[in-house]
Amino acid sequence: MQQSEQIARFLEGHTFAVVGASKDRAKFGNQVLRCYLAAQRAVHVVHPREEEIEGVRCVARVDDLPEGVHGVSLITPPPVTESVLSAIAARGISRVWLQPGAESPEALRLAAELGLDCIAGGPCLLVELRVGGQG
Repeated sequence: MQQSEQIARFLEGHTFAVVGASKDRAKFGNQVLRCYLAAQRAVHVVHPREEEIEGVRCVARVDDLPEGVHGVSLITPPPVTESVLSAIAARGISRVWLQPGAESPEALRLAAELGLDCIAGGPCLLVELRVGGQG
């Protein structure tokens, strides 16, 4: 499947999760979260230490996400990305978007092994949703 098709299928969903969001509005994780919000997408935040970011209540672990999450954007260092992919697959979520900087050869290998539809090495969500995430 072409990456453009993967991206289109990812964005067909209505409910997403962000792993790696930050309260710091200058950080990419915060911009991705705001991009989902600006595009009026339902979004959940996975953060082990924060209770709320940009008005969105956080859950501590991927395991705590509600049912119905269509895809997960990861804005995390590669070791963190690698550590959460199994939890994402176990939760029944099959689509992941490794934002630039979140990918590694091991993360890509693990995503393939888990059967995840993985977007990596291409454009970021901010470009594809074209809302800038600066809300």
